[in-house]
Formats: sequence, structure tokens, C-alpha cells
Amino acid sequence: MSIRHDGRAADELRPLSVNRDFPSAAPGRVLISAGDTTILCTASIDESVPPWKMNSENPTGWVTAEYNMLPGCTSPRKSRRVDGRATEIQRLIGRSLRSVVDFEALGPRTVTVDCDVVRADGGTRTLSITGGFIALVDALQALPSGTIDLQRVLLDSVAAVSTGVVAGEAVLDLDYVEDSSAEVDSNLVMTGRGLFVEVQGTAEGRPFSAEHLNEQLRLGKLGIERLTALQREILGKNWPLDTMDSSC
Repeated sequence: MSIRHDGRAADELRPLSVNRDFPSAAPGRVLISAGDTTILCTASIDESVPPWKMNSENPTGWVTAEYNMLPGCTSPRKSRRVDGRATEIQRLIGRSLRSVVDFEALGPRTVTVDCDVVRADGGTRTLSITGGFIALVDALQALPSGTIDLQRVLLDSVAAVSTGVVAGEAVLDLDYVEDSSAEVDSNLVMTGRGLFVEVQGTAEGRPFSAEHLNEQLRLGKLGIERLTALQREILGKNWPLDTMDSSC
């Protein structure tokens, strides 16, 4: 196993840090970093649902996401214009978070998770999902007691990580240097129970083998397990899934 340009092994995540202790009007907030990628994730709750859900006699809840790269997150400055890439990424974040929420148990309210990239060095979409789940849990925990049954609302946890093939070797959690030269670029979204939510994989040049795909999946699952453990550690007593049957 070769050592990567930043000294990591192929199966090693970038150093992770999470800060939930800063002023914000949003009940759920987390500043999460992986290496030099830093994202501010906030979660807000509205006691209403989108118009298309109001047509239902008993409207259920909804979870949505917005993603944006702040102008100073890259050099040169990035325009504030929301482009197709940002739209695709925020749809991925929303799908991922919705995969672990029971809308009926949530009730007729909307949770919006905003992910703003403060500094970009690869893996912004996957880190947004991992941090977005923490913000989502904190926002739901902040609702008045008795409003919801959190252990019914949250069916599982969710996290995401990038994998790829660089210089012929499958690696975990690519930074920009690796991502810009990768032969294969992939993203994996999984629940804490080890179920797949989404698998994205693209050959940047030549097609890749089943062996490389399987190795990326192995590394991704390993990374998700570590990220789930981090989410659980960060949330501490707010972790809502302890009584769930892990055999499901």
C-alpha cells in the first residue's frame, strides 16, 4: 500500500473536526471540516409543508436541502450564481437526508438543511451529507418536548464519503489534488446500518474494472463506519438511535 501525497494510507480519512458551539438563529448548526474542506451546515424547521403536500388530507412532513459555495471558498473567487452542479448536489443532499426520515412521524413541518461551503478542497457534497445529518438531529431535538417522537422520525443515520482510483490504486476520501487527477471518481452514501442510499461512480478516462469498483465499495463502507461513529460521538446524549434494532 503506497503512501499518498499528504501522508495518508489508502484507507485513511482526512482529519475531521466538528464545532456545534457557535451563535446561529438555526436550531441545528455544525461547522464541519475534513482536511482543508470546511462546510457550515444549518437546519431550520418551518411549521408548514410545501404547497404540493397541502393537498393531502393529512399532510406529512418534508426534508429539503440547499447547497452553495461561498465566494471565498476557492481561489480565484467563485461567483455566487447557483449553477447546475450546485443544484445536482443539493438534490443529492436532500435525497440522502430524506432516506432516513419518516415523514408521517415528522408531521406537517419542513426541515431545511443549508450547506454553505466555507473552504473547498474536495469532497464537499459528501461532507455536507455527514454534517447535515448532525444539524438535522439537533434541529429536531430542539423542538418542544412532546412535539415529535424522535426515535420514530429518524429511521437510521446517514453519512457519505468519496472514493476513487488514483495512480492505479483505490483510495478513500479524496482531496482536490487527488480528485483533479483521479482515474475514477466516486461518492458513496450509506446509512449507519450499512444500507446503500446512493452510489455514484465515474471513469474520468478509461473504463474501470469490477475489482476497482469492489475495492472502492470496501473503502467507502469502512469510511462510513468511522463517520457514523464520529456522528454518534459528537451528538452524545442527543444521539437518537440507541434503542433501534441493529439487526434490521
